[in-house]
Amino acid sequence: MSEAANTTVTQVRAKRAFSLKEIVIEYAVLLLLAIVLVALAILSPTFFTFGNIVNILNQNAPLVIIASAGTFVIISGNFDLSTGAIYSVAGVIAAWLAVHTDNVWLALLAAPIVGLVLGAFNGTVITRLRVHSFLATLASSMIFTTIAVLITGGSLITVTTPGFPVLGRDRIGGIFIAVFVMIAVVAIFWFILSRTVFGRHVYAVGGNAEAAELSGIHVDRTRVIVFVLSGLAAGSAAAIGVSRIASGQPLAGAGLELSAIAAVILGGTSIYGGVGAVWRSIAGVFLIALIGNGFDLLNLNPQLKDMVTGFIILAAVGLAAAGRGKR
Repeated sequence: MSEAANTTVTQVRAKRAFSLKEIVIEYAVLLLLAIVLVALAILSPTFFTFGNIVNILNQNAPLVIIASAGTFVIISGNFDLSTGAIYSVAGVIAAWLAVHTDNVWLALLAAPIVGLVLGAFNGTVITRLRVHSFLATLASSMIFTTIAVLITGGSLITVTTPGFPVLGRDRIGGIFIAVFVMIAVVAIFWFILSRTVFGRHVYAVGGNAEAAELSGIHVDRTRVIVFVLSGLAAGSAAAIGVSRIASGQPLAGAGLELSAIAAVILGGTSIYGGVGAVWRSIAGVFLIALIGNGFDLLNLNPQLKDMVTGFIILAAVGLAAAGRGKR
């Protein structure tokens, strides 16, 4: 074989190897998810039962909804640290309305509306006052949490109104209504991000805001809408959560924002903006959920769960960073 032919063969092999490595990096979260699924299926005979799978989907429905909208925020180059507080405020307002009006649907619909308004507040503060989203939403989360505490007086609002738990507890064909809501919301967010002009604007703003502005994109408007969607998602998740437990709790959403951000980043959405997808965030949520479920099924030390999750997040972020370095 000639030297030229040898060179060509070597280049083809290198290209194949590089492509394989790119695939591994690109779909790292799915590979990790598949590994955990197989491991749990082997180690626990109860893992792949209908009841366990449905419970995993139901328990994580609120987080999936919040993480789906959080994908928009992070792709746009921002952070939303107020989703947990919005979840709390929307939940207690829904509970308060249910108790004082006996109107279940008014109460449950109020939660996403409250979330939308609070999300618009975040977006307006960030764009009008030119405050970094990290600081702005950190401050607003304190404000929203205080509002939730003031509404409840620091205690629970127990809801006994008939029909209130329907959204969070009832099932259709053995599957919780909340799961169907989750699927519908995820489908809508996926379509908006990947199939609309606004979705392309979100990527452009996150990739390079100045270039996006010069190309005619309304950067501030895009950012406001992104935070509106995030607030709307947090309020919708709160409607499910408060209906499930039939009580408004002022700290119900504590830590939810960090779980959502962790899931989005674990899924492979870049913290630098401009790169990501809704499906990635969903995979991130369920990877974390399966780790927790595995610890429960196998009776492992629950104190180690966060450590294992942390190592997996570091590994996923490391793979993503390696991919960016190669490119």
